Order: sequence, then structure tokens, then C-alpha cells
Amino acid sequence: MEIDPISSTQMGTPARQKDAKALQFIEEMTRNADSVQQNVLAQILTRNAETEYLKGFSLDGATDRETFKSKVPIVTYEDLQPLIQRIANGDRSPILSSHPISEFLTSSGTSAGERKLMPTIKEELDRRQLLYSLLMPVMNLYVKGLDKGKALYFLFIKSETRTPGGLVARPVLTSYYKSDHFKTRPYDPYNVYTSPNEAILCPDSFQSMYAQMLCGLYEREQVLRVGAVFASGLLRAIRFLQLNWQQLTHDIRTGSLNPKVTDISLRECMTRVLRPDPDLADFIARECEKDNWERIITRIWPNTKYLEVIVTGAMAQYIPTLDYYSGGLPKACTMYASSECYFGLNLNPMCSPSEVSYTIMPNMAYFEFLPHEPNSPGLGLPVQPVDLANVEIGKEYELVITTYAGLYRYRVGDILRVTRFHNSAPQFQFVRRKNVLLSIDSDKTDEAELQAAIENASQLLQKFNTSVVEYTSYADTKTIPGHYVIYWELLAKDSETSASDEVLDQCCLAMEESLNSVYRQCRVSDNSIGPLEIRVVKNGTFEELMDYAISRGASINQYKVPRCVNFTPIMELLDSRVVSTHFSPLLPHWIPER
Repeated sequence: MEIDPISSTQMGTPARQKDAKALQFIEEMTRNADSVQQNVLAQILTRNAETEYLKGFSLDGATDRETFKSKVPIVTYEDLQPLIQRIANGDRSPILSSHPISEFLTSSGTSAGERKLMPTIKEELDRRQLLYSLLMPVMNLYVKGLDKGKALYFLFIKSETRTPGGLVARPVLTSYYKSDHFKTRPYDPYNVYTSPNEAILCPDSFQSMYAQMLCGLYEREQVLRVGAVFASGLLRAIRFLQLNWQQLTHDIRTGSLNPKVTDISLRECMTRVLRPDPDLADFIARECEKDNWERIITRIWPNTKYLEVIVTGAMAQYIPTLDYYSGGLPKACTMYASSECYFGLNLNPMCSPSEVSYTIMPNMAYFEFLPHEPNSPGLGLPVQPVDLANVEIGKEYELVITTYAGLYRYRVGDILRVTRFHNSAPQFQFVRRKNVLLSIDSDKTDEAELQAAIENASQLLQKFNTSVVEYTSYADTKTIPGHYVIYWELLAKDSETSASDEVLDQCCLAMEESLNSVYRQCRVSDNSIGPLEIRVVKNGTFEELMDYAISRGASINQYKVPRCVNFTPIMELLDSRVVSTHFSPLLPHWIPER
């Protein structure tokens, strides 16, 4: 086992006593990872022993790992969905958790196209807050002086709904931003935002973005770091500035507020920010009216030390664009979390994106790891999960969690690779989401969903005796916002009645209507995904694609058309064969939730 002991003295002098305590806590948790994990599992099983779910496996009070693993099965969301639905419908008996389910956290769409509902309990907010409290003490070891300025973070809430039984269902970050943990957080000089709470909590995405951008422009000299949750969100903010800088500079010049900002609490709070500043307005106008937007972030916010965005996994595709707009500023990925559970943090947040590894904090949940060997022949033998402290460097695993809120041996669907250890706690690179083909923002589209969408859209071609004979896809992130691109090879049995451009445009919309509610919300409400595009290629293109793959060593017997592509020569081959392009002409149907 490779050990990487990092003490606070090695990493630098802690900026505050509070930092020292946080760093000491990280050391204690990671030094005793296995015993912490045993205690976490025992706590979860003891408190939830009388739940309907655990009683069904006859644990008889046992809290040890061996009994737990031998009796409780590894499950997916679909296995738990009937129980979760009972809770959502109003059943308050202890089904999964002995503590009352306080709300549901909505995750990405399932293969059936609906959001997953993750049960949570009130104390989970404390656990998430604990992880947040560790981020700045680590960052302060690498970047000095963050107490001398502010953070321009573009943070947003999303719509929420109520289940038939009356419980709120909303994204995990919306839950956090609306909680007292965030709204009444104590003043911390190392964590001051330019955006007022009212701007972050405004449900209208345009008004929220406008107010946050306006505040960020007024305080341009104070900004020391710029960020958003995802890389795509930060690029969307830059695009927003490109589209709205004239109105923004008007407001700064006159000290007035765009009449499109109608939210009463937001208008009221902005009166404390607004002031006429013609010099600032002139400066921003000069920068924004230039055709060249390279390094626009450091031109407008000259004291920015780094960007804070997630650029691992699917977000890595945005790194070149971020480098263009920021002049290559460091990109800090600080933590690893999901709707199901918050997992851990990056102890070296200023490393390059390709080297980001997250240290799993063993106090957050009980973790198991299913060995994942995608290229193994697969002999049908059951794969046994290993514990947190027993994973091996260089190997890949699928994450399995048991949480205080009532998920037991739940497959998260994340594939992780072990890079090293910090004390006795492993550090992981996020490799990818299992089975996810396409992702632009918070959306995740798998192969089955893409196939179903294409089947639905291709029905529009039947009356023209035309069919889709082959297809592939990719997530185009060169545009802001990014969008899905689908390559179609068509077979028209009757050239006299071939499908028109208008029909193919409608096929784009039909595909979007078939995609899950997360995708459609990103399109309609968040404006974080652009219209879906179909590129029709010449007949024989996919045969050429196969020939190319075989020329590179693929077996002709085992060759399958890739349903998602990102290899530049393949993209160039496909694009050189395009005969027509089509875009979704309308927004797909999506009902705002409350």
C-alpha cells in the first residue's frame, strides 16, 4: 500500500485556529479509516434495526460487516423504487430509516425518464455542512490571502415539487441553499460571496444570473476567485455576459436596474448594490465590445487567482474553453458529492484537472467497492465488493454506499480509479458515470434512452418510406450552451417522397420530447443545453467508420457501431460526410415544478 501522509505543517501554516482543527479532523478520519467505517456501519444498523427493510433480512441485531454483507443484497434504484414510492405517497412508518424522511433529493433521470427520489433526513444537512467546512481550510494551505477579497460564484436554485404525501422533492444544492445552514451562515472572511442570498435564491434563472453578474461587475477589483458548480455553468455565465453586457453597463452607468428583474425581494436588495459608476461602465463596455474574448475573465476580474468548477468526468470537455476565457487559470475541483451522499474532498485542490483525486471521508457513509474490469471476458462469476481500506491502487471500482438516511448497499453508478492513499484512506479519480453516453450539464442520457428517442423520432419518417439505418452521437461543447449532436444515416426507399427539412427538424424535437425531465428542464428553464441537432450523413458513411476502426485493429467479428464518439479522426470523418443539418425548432415540453 502506498501511503501519502500529509500533515498541516508539511502543507503550510494554517491560516486560522479553525483551519488547524479542520485539518486535524481530516488527519484523524483518514488515519483510522477502517475503524471509522466499522463504527459508521454499526451506527447505521443499530439505529435502523427496526426498519421494515432491514428486518426483512433477519439481521437479528448484528452490526458486523460479515453478517451485513452475507444477508443484505447490493441493490439499484429500481429495486428500492416501490419502497421509496410508498414514502413519497405518505407512508410514515419506518420503511428505510428510523428517523423521519424530511425530504427527497432529486437525482438524474432513470432509464424510464423520471427523476430518482433519494430519501434524506434532517441530520444529513449537518453531515454535508461538515464536509463544506473542510474545503476552505485545505484551500488556504495552497492559496494565500483569500480573506482579502470575495468569491464570484454563480449559484442557482432549481424548481421543486411535492410528492403525493406532501414531502418536498428538489435537487440537493437547492435543498442546501434554501436551508438555514446556508442562509444564516456565520460570517467567514475567507468565504464572502459577491452575490447576495436573494440573487442565489431567485427561482427565475435570468433574473438570478443578471443580478449575480451585476454584483460581480461592481466588485470586479474585489473578486479573487470565480466559479460555478459545473464548468458548463461558468461558461454559461460568460455567454450571458456576451449577450447582456450592454444592458448591464447601462445599469452601472445610471445606477438603475433592468426592468426585466421583477422579483420584489431581489429588486429591494439590489438597491443596496446599485450606484452610478460611468467609469466602470465604460471599462466593461470597452472590453466586451471587442471581438476577441480571450482571457475575458482576467481582463474584467484582474485579481482572480483560480476558477472553482467541477472539470472531472463529463465536465473535462470544457477545459479548453475555460482556458481560453481565463488565460489558463488553475481550476480547483474541491469536492465529490451526489444526491445520494456527499463523499469526500480534494486534498490538493490546485492540481491540474487530469490529476484530480478525491479522498473519501470515512465518516460520511459506509462505502464498498465493486471491482470493475470493463475489458475482462466475464465468466459469470459474482464479483465480491471490497471495503474502503482494501481497494488496490490502479484498479477501478463501482461505488456502493450505505447511508444514515436508509440506502443500504446501493449502487451509485460512479466508476472510480484508485490513485494513491492519504494515510489509510484511498484517493480516487472519477472515471465516468456507468452507462452514461451524453452529458452537457446536469443531464445524463444513457444508450437505452438515446435508442428510444431515436425510435420515437424515426416514426415521423415512416410515411416517407424512410428509416434510420445507423446512428451515433456526441456532446458538442464548442457552442455555449452545448448541445447534443446525432448523426443519422437514412435509407429512403422512394426518393420521390423523401422527408423534407421541416420533417427532419421535427425529428429533432421528437427526440427531445423523448429525453428525461432533467434534460428538458436544462433546455427550457435553465437554458443550459441548446437545441438538439441531427446531422444526416451520406449513405455508406457507417461502413467507412467500420473500415476505419478495423484499420486501427478492431475485430471485424466483434465490431459494434459506437453510440457516442469523441475521437477527433472519427468526428472529422463523420462531418466530412454530412449532407444536411437540422435543429429542434421549438423547446420541448416541460412543466415547471413547485
